[in-house]
Amino acid sequence: MCGIIGYIGEKEAQPILLEGLKRLEYRGYDSSGMAVILSAKNATSLRKTPGKIKALEKLLAQKPLKGILGIAHTRWATHGAPNQANAHPHLDCQDEIAIVHNGIIENYAQLKSQLIKEGHKFKSQTDTEVIVHLIEKFYNHSTLEEATRKALSKLEGSFAIGVISTREPDKLVGARLGSPLIVGLGKKENFLASDIPAVLEHTKDIVFLEDNEVVILTKDGFRVTDLGGKEIAKKASRVNWDIAQAQKQGYKHFMLKEINEQSKISENLLSARVQEEANKIVFEEQGIPAEKLKSIKNISIVACGTAYHAGLVGKYILESICAIPTAVDVSSEFRYRTLLIDSNTLVIAISQSGETADTLAGVREARKRGVQVLSICNVLGSTLTRESDGLIYTHAGPEIGVVSTKAYTAQLIALYLFAFYLAEIRNTLSQEKIDKYISEFKKISKLQQQVLEKQDEIATLSRRH
Repeated sequence: MCGIIGYIGEKEAQPILLEGLKRLEYRGYDSSGMAVILSAKNATSLRKTPGKIKALEKLLAQKPLKGILGIAHTRWATHGAPNQANAHPHLDCQDEIAIVHNGIIENYAQLKSQLIKEGHKFKSQTDTEVIVHLIEKFYNHSTLEEATRKALSKLEGSFAIGVISTREPDKLVGARLGSPLIVGLGKKENFLASDIPAVLEHTKDIVFLEDNEVVILTKDGFRVTDLGGKEIAKKASRVNWDIAQAQKQGYKHFMLKEINEQSKISENLLSARVQEEANKIVFEEQGIPAEKLKSIKNISIVACGTAYHAGLVGKYILESICAIPTAVDVSSEFRYRTLLIDSNTLVIAISQSGETADTLAGVREARKRGVQVLSICNVLGSTLTRESDGLIYTHAGPEIGVVSTKAYTAQLIALYLFAFYLAEIRNTLSQEKIDKYISEFKKISKLQQQVLEKQDEIATLSRRH
């Protein structure tokens, strides 16, 4: 997992890219770098260094980059040690093209061997560098986006990339397959990033790219095509997060901030989902008809990491409250086992980001079999939400800390509320019993806050042991 950001506009790119990288550092922190097309010389200038983003910030203070088009990267190493040579961005042989990449190119060794035979000179041990040399190979008599599309057609694996070239200093190209990439739309400026918080300071208008889509950005607009060059119409989504949610707000680190946000998120979720007078649970975006939910015979929960552990709790809730047999699978295993699912199965996919590759693959396998999919997700407009029949948004705001806290809490609340909702539809619980559950559930926020107010005491006790 790495973080990438790109900028094209009328402002100096360096400070925008650097601040964006800081909001992506949770995606990788063993090295970082930045490439900018220098306005005065129409040349690519590069700064990169091992270590955290603070090291890059220090380097840029000593040797700043001046230009209005650039890309930047924070790395979590997969191929090649975390050193300066392997840090991104990477350049072609002529230092005309620069690229940043998140993902893994599985056939890079074969591609590298062929490119070396053709005379290309490699400077790193990364899989990423083959992409920039492939673009160089196809760039002779084509545009940057055409050369990029041809290069991507040779790749096996996953990627989210940002590409710039001195030959076309009014253009930023991006593409994705299996790794997240979003476009941020501003006024006389546009952005490319791995995640929304990187661009929130500048825009809330976000375009979510799908797999095998290529975006061409200028300061005035954007176009999206498939790998064959066919144009694809895309609309922006307006995200409801603000920059304050993505900043530390005085806390020592993001994880501590997000722990302290849990009680408020619980309160907000309950007030949004439960109609006060009738204790009626409302999921406005839940698109699966009640009649269909009444007829399901079993449930499969598909998730990874922390979301998988939320699913384990979900199994207990759904079986005990709704009397529906429920299985829980790690997403990477779901599509490879013998799947005994059919139109009477409901698949519940849980993902904070909505871009978890294995979970998406499991959802696609389920839908091939005609199974209805309900997603529990935090990110409006993400790939998972677009590929699901029904949605429950958790509205937890951006989660920056690597260890999940508030997103996990929100997933549990969503699962409980869905179980109450399902129990009502299927008459497995009386309204009196549901009212009692909801009444107890409404106490959670205050109980969480009582624990959070004892943080200093808890910290003191932990140090004694």
